[in-house]
Amino acid sequence: MTTLGRRSALAAGAAAAFLVVLGSSATANAATVQTYPTAPGVRINVRSGPGTNYSIIRVLVENTRVPIFCQAPGTTVTGTYGTTNIWDNIDNGEYVSDAYVQTGSDGYIASRCA
Repeated sequence: MTTLGRRSALAAGAAAAFLVVLGSSATANAATVQTYPTAPGVRINVRSGPGTNYSIIRVLVENTRVPIFCQAPGTTVTGTYGTTNIWDNIDNGEYVSDAYVQTGSDGYIASRCA
């Protein structure tokens, strides 16, 4: 095998190893995020930040399962599951009040958002 051929083979092997590591890391992270049901019979506003003063981005239909990546304090809301100031980050820049998500807890169940 020529030097050029060996370099190409090494580069291809390194790229394949990188993809395997990257793929397993992404899979592990996705597996650690749980989803929770939203309140039945209620459409939930998804906001751009942790509070009712943030703009509405979209509306979730009733009984939607949402991931909770982190949680942040914000506006206090009274909903199906009580009164709380905890807001759940369900996607990049998307928050819903924890008062409408059935987490099974009145407190934080995920790390605080940075």
